[in-house]
Amino acid sequence: MFVDKAKIYVKGGDGGDGVVAFRREKYVPEGGPAGGDGGRGGDVVFVVDEGLRTLMDFRYQRHFKADRGIKGRNKSMHGANAEHMLVRVPPGTLIYDEDSGELVADLTRQGQQVVVAKGGRGGRGNTRFVTTANTAPEIAERGEEGEERNIILELKVMADVGLVGFPSVGKSTLLSVVSAAQPKIGAYHFTTITPNLGVVDVGDGRSFVMADLPGLIEGAHSGVGLGHEFLRHVERTRVIIHVVDMSGSEGRDPYEDWVKINEELVLYNEKLAERPQIVAANKMDIPESEENLARFREQLEEAGRGDLIVLPISSASRQGIQELLYKAADQLDAIPAEPVLEPTEDVEERKVYRYKRKEEEDDIVIRRENDVFIVESPSLERVLRRMQLSTQDALYRFDRILRNRGVNEALRKKGAQDGHVVRIGNFEFEFVDHE
Repeated sequence: MFVDKAKIYVKGGDGGDGVVAFRREKYVPEGGPAGGDGGRGGDVVFVVDEGLRTLMDFRYQRHFKADRGIKGRNKSMHGANAEHMLVRVPPGTLIYDEDSGELVADLTRQGQQVVVAKGGRGGRGNTRFVTTANTAPEIAERGEEGEERNIILELKVMADVGLVGFPSVGKSTLLSVVSAAQPKIGAYHFTTITPNLGVVDVGDGRSFVMADLPGLIEGAHSGVGLGHEFLRHVERTRVIIHVVDMSGSEGRDPYEDWVKINEELVLYNEKLAERPQIVAANKMDIPESEENLARFREQLEEAGRGDLIVLPISSASRQGIQELLYKAADQLDAIPAEPVLEPTEDVEERKVYRYKRKEEEDDIVIRRENDVFIVESPSLERVLRRMQLSTQDALYRFDRILRNRGVNEALRKKGAQDGHVVRIGNFEFEFVDHE
């Protein structure tokens, strides 16, 4: 089964907690603080593996959570950092953030990596809070939570040459003739419903990867049928071989077929008009094909496309197959090795995800609900989550943070008095006016 889209959840590992500890050694009656920092949580890292061809694995595992850092130790020992979680994906994988729709990364090369969920920093131990006023602090931090997000994975087949055309024009047969691939072949439309890949040996030392892409129909660019599911794979190919049934065996006109498919490609992404294209005039072993081919060439001339490469072939009898392979290899040699087409979405530049932490102090919003004052501030909530408020020193430190950030003064202006409840995130405390 071919799977080219998946939704998963990723979470970086939480940081390890810092600890409160003191030196307890013989002949050192008043040892100083010795609590170590916690280790950093592991990142979730996607890495390209050329051995993979589908997103099948993500049907069975949809949650990826990296390990948390190790808690700090006494004697000022730092907790171990967690190992990063490596998640293998096939080349051609696009990674989107589900909430924002942002393109996080476009992974195309073997070994290419991107961090999609950063691990949290480890909490600081009490050795980090020593001051001249407090030489034995009982303060330590919890580890920071790792980043979490929902990810959409989308696979665009990585192939040098893509076969396009209406259903039942002979694309799958052609691929089976020129490679060891064994696509499903049948005398009915949409025999191929997923892309098939095959490695083609040209015979002169050159080779390339060919993809048999499912047949297109009118309206594919707007999603008719499985249009978008098929067309996204065409973007990756460097050369297009447009297979046309020159026999007109189903009553269709070969030239009209060629025009309609090209219209669908351009309507989906106008840059596909610039992609090198070879027309494979297939089924030339059928008597009517010669006359149709002559008329096809005339119509191309009239349309100003007489320069288009048109090669008569027959997949059944292998007529013209070798010439087609030579021509495709020549086209590949003449263009860049990397696909030059950007995604159809409006993306200013192709980039990998860059983890950005909001360090600046955000605006503080205070609102009152009856006798409860609610302080809304993401940065203060982060500070609270990391603080271990089980000691007097830690409470004093948090009070200083509130005073320095102007929260106490803002609460007074809102009417807060002794005994009123103040809520920050999930933490509640009584307001004490000690101006």
